[in-house]
Amino acid sequence: MLIFRKLEFTNFVYIVIFIHFLVLLLGAHYTYAKVPGFNWMNEIFGGTRNNYDKIGHFMQGFSPALIAREILIRKNVLNKKSWLPFLVICIVLAISAFYELIEWIISLTSGESGDSFLGTQGFIWDTQTDIFMAVVGALVALFFLSKIQNRKISQI
Repeated sequence: MLIFRKLEFTNFVYIVIFIHFLVLLLGAHYTYAKVPGFNWMNEIFGGTRNNYDKIGHFMQGFSPALIAREILIRKNVLNKKSWLPFLVICIVLAISAFYELIEWIISLTSGESGDSFLGTQGFIWDTQTDIFMAVVGALVALFFLSKIQNRKISQI
């Protein structure tokens, strides 16, 4: 509630946060490696693993990009708005890298049960592709939704 009083986000961002929550909830319910119905992604990414976690990491970039963008705009942090996309991507990369460090610590401390929880499924490029998917999510959000978000912010 403390943050809500200082900066109430647009309903647009709250909807994006809710969608991100649903993606996380589904992954938590089944574990990311076992979410049913996502083997179709193998045709795109290759391999035999369940790639649902890539959707989670896409949202890990998509949602924070719009949240960071709204904070930077509404708090008038930047004098030059041309820096906005760059800083948003930097924030997303920082969040994603921090999360991957947490995953690494969990993996080191919990062994095989940690790998099951994390959904790496033995994929050696899991960390790199997770960060890549977060950046792709951020880029998609910025490219397709910035104008919509600007309109919603101007209505406040």
